[in-house]
Amino acid sequence: MTVPVRYYCPHCGAIATLERDARLADKSVTADPLDGWEYADAYDEFKAADGVELVCGAAETDGEGCGELYYLNFVKFDRGEELDPQVPLRPEDAPNFDFRT
Repeated sequence: MTVPVRYYCPHCGAIATLERDARLADKSVTADPLDGWEYADAYDEFKAADGVELVCGAAETDGEGCGELYYLNFVKFDRGEELDPQVPLRPEDAPNFDFRT
């Protein structure tokens, strides 16, 4: 059974709607891909993928949006244990140390 599910773009807040299997478990929506996650295109079959790469402003957002990529991440398991993703550190989120004295 497929259901429409809505997601917010983390860059601009535009709403995207995906028709997807109701049994898929969402983990998060992120501006950057998670290390070790394999992403499918929103127009491909993504049931077996670890997540979906979305383009803000594409058909699933009714043409409104910023054009940036963002990522829908599904819950991922390895040997029955849920994996905790390591979110890559973006340059703008990195600590800014000034070591000048």
